[in-house]
Amino acid sequence: MKKILVILDGIVAKRLMQRIVEANTGENSYDVIYLNDVILPVQKPSNFTFYKFDPTSKSKLAMVLDKNIHTEVLMALNTKDEMLNVIKNIREHKKNMQINILDYWGIKINDEYVNVYRGIEVLANGMVEKLPNVPVLAQNIGLKQGEIMEIRIPFGSSYAYRYIGSIEQKEWKIFGIYRNQKMVNIKPSFVIKPNDIILVIGNPKVLMQVYNAIGKTQGQFPMPFGHNVYLYLDLYLENIDSVKKVIEEAKFLNQKLKNNNLIVKITRPTTVDIMDYIKDELKYHPSIKIIMDYANLGFRKNIKEDFRKHDIGLIILTSVMFEDTSKISRILEMKVPIFKIGKENLKSVKQTVVVLNDTHSYEQISPIIFDVASQIKTKIKIFDLDPIGSQKNKSNLLAHFENLSKIFNEKIEIVSNGQNPIRTLSKETNLLHIMPLKKEMFKKRFSFKFLYTNSDFLSFDNSVNNQLLIPISEDEDKE
Repeated sequence: MKKILVILDGIVAKRLMQRIVEANTGENSYDVIYLNDVILPVQKPSNFTFYKFDPTSKSKLAMVLDKNIHTEVLMALNTKDEMLNVIKNIREHKKNMQINILDYWGIKINDEYVNVYRGIEVLANGMVEKLPNVPVLAQNIGLKQGEIMEIRIPFGSSYAYRYIGSIEQKEWKIFGIYRNQKMVNIKPSFVIKPNDIILVIGNPKVLMQVYNAIGKTQGQFPMPFGHNVYLYLDLYLENIDSVKKVIEEAKFLNQKLKNNNLIVKITRPTTVDIMDYIKDELKYHPSIKIIMDYANLGFRKNIKEDFRKHDIGLIILTSVMFEDTSKISRILEMKVPIFKIGKENLKSVKQTVVVLNDTHSYEQISPIIFDVASQIKTKIKIFDLDPIGSQKNKSNLLAHFENLSKIFNEKIEIVSNGQNPIRTLSKETNLLHIMPLKKEMFKKRFSFKFLYTNSDFLSFDNSVNNQLLIPISEDEDKE
């Protein structure tokens, strides 16, 4: 992971900060020095650290420079004098660090490690590109949402030493390659090598999946949601057996997933025996922290407070918590995955199961399915079950999963028939069921379940299987 220093002030600082956060993939970490709180993003990603002080202060800047090894600096400031002063202070500490500056004043600086981006030229070029018969630069083509991307092939990538013709390219395509700073002619038999830069075009969402696959970013869950796993345990609702089970399951996930810490929040304690058991089970695990709710704040206040404090990327809840979905519905606002503990033993899970439903939801969660399965070492089994023939574009969705399986180099088993999905699922054992997290799952439903045909909602009510619910953008389902 590369450490980048960002120094911001002035008229473009807020927009530049917003753009950096939007482009965040989790592969870099950022130290941000700023002067005005207005530039701060609403959501502060876990890989960003913020420092509020005047960057022209030599001593304070030295403190940040000495704290971490930065690979480069990105700078946009209010005045020319401030810019030159900060560059001088950085150079006294770091002789060869790459510095990228936004210049509106015509700065002339004799430093081979300083890249100058002329703000006036960028604005002028943007306006000229609106004229007819003028070539358009890549960043301004189409919807400006990332239809064109360049990706460097790292060493160890599954894309290195592959023939272009052997790479599955659906909804995206390699159209150019740079090698040794020269563009080379490509054909299906051309072999991609480490340090090549490939130019790709296609669906922006697919390109991000390709980018993550090339960079070998699978195996990072619960990122990008957050770094820590959070177990909420209301002891008033549990007995000693259920507490023992959930503690074991949480320890297992903490061991398997690439999270930083497991935070166990305990509220409404009942007996001394249960508390002693929890403390004894967790006291020898340095990555597990116990937090007590002595004030009995309730689920909503606890979650709101802890989510802000602890960089939560996954929340573990017992099935009894879902008996009153209105009580825990606030969790939807946080856009964080939920692990719902079932009756089956998580350590016995042999397969990660997906029952396909609507296309948009399952496209959104598809990379996480492969990520989680790779971490807990299970096979992926996909059920394409449509007994009433109501689902459209299932073939495209299946092709999408097959394409991802090749990109991530993970085998999948696909079961396609017209059987009832819930009955079929009830015959399966030792599984982790992954599905999208939707608002309607938390709405009260009729007791006559045969009135419902949505397999997601019916599966959600199942308390036997362990379930992982992944938040999605539900607006996309309506498009």
